[in-house]
Amino acid sequence: MLNFNLHTTTEVVFGKDIEEQIGPRLKELGAHRILVHFGGSSARTSGLLDRVEKSLFAAGLAFVELGGVSPNPKVSLVRKGIALAEREGIDFVLAVGGGSVIDSAKAIAVGAHYDGDVWDFFETKRLTDDVLPIAVVLTIPAAGSEASKNTVVSNDALQMKSGYANNAQRPKLAFMNPELTFTLPPFQTAAGLTDMFCHLLERFFDDVGAVPVTDNLCLSLMKTVRAEAPRVMVDPENYDARANVMWAGMLCHQGLAGVGRHEDWATHGLEHEVSALYPEITHGAGLAALFPAWMEFVYSENPGRFAHYGREVFGLAPTGDVDADAL
Repeated sequence: MLNFNLHTTTEVVFGKDIEEQIGPRLKELGAHRILVHFGGSSARTSGLLDRVEKSLFAAGLAFVELGGVSPNPKVSLVRKGIALAEREGIDFVLAVGGGSVIDSAKAIAVGAHYDGDVWDFFETKRLTDDVLPIAVVLTIPAAGSEASKNTVVSNDALQMKSGYANNAQRPKLAFMNPELTFTLPPFQTAAGLTDMFCHLLERFFDDVGAVPVTDNLCLSLMKTVRAEAPRVMVDPENYDARANVMWAGMLCHQGLAGVGRHEDWATHGLEHEVSALYPEITHGAGLAALFPAWMEFVYSENPGRFAHYGREVFGLAPTGDVDADAL
């Protein structure tokens, strides 16, 4: 097992009807003026944004809105958010949406007190502690950004998509209500399931060898995602299935599933390059195309590891190949 640091600062507020807690909880954390960041019109038409803002108003908190986040969030909107935060004296960022909205909110929070261009952080990877606090109302379980240290942003002018990791940008609060995911389209649900599963694959396949505690955490989460995926696809309003998927999505990328191991991330890196050039490609769909190709290319380096994965997650029978069947 390798040395590791585990940083977990996100408080998770999980369950039904938790939106009414948002205002009081942010006030407890010292929020006064909040940037409410979201994606398209569905946040408004679903009534979610109104419920969130009603809770903020009832708690006596001021807020301004910034919508328009697209899949593969753009640094151009992040820059607008930073300018808005400076102009309005924002001291807290609240993301209402999925991974793209959360990543955009993190980038705004990182750049809000920086004199230069926020893209500098994505190029240099340098750390800063001067980050606005962030909270999340999660609507799409997939990226795990609601509790991770990571954000990924696209720069269309450079045709680049780049990540930035900093524990200071982990959200302080993640409000997670599985009911908010009932109306997700099937394609978006499937892409999210693929993304969270691939977060585990990136951690499970490396050159460290067995790390039983971490390995079994990964395998358990893989089995859970595999079991719940067909349930949510055929019965999208199954609360327990949606709850298991939402909780698993956070655990897949919060950091715990990778302790003591190297983490590969080659396939995510490849997908970022592809969707930087073709932003219409949904991240999870890109991973679904690339990961099997990566597996086929590398499996001969450690066939026993792949055999163990096949047996534990998919119930495959031993092949008779002693080397491949050995862990």
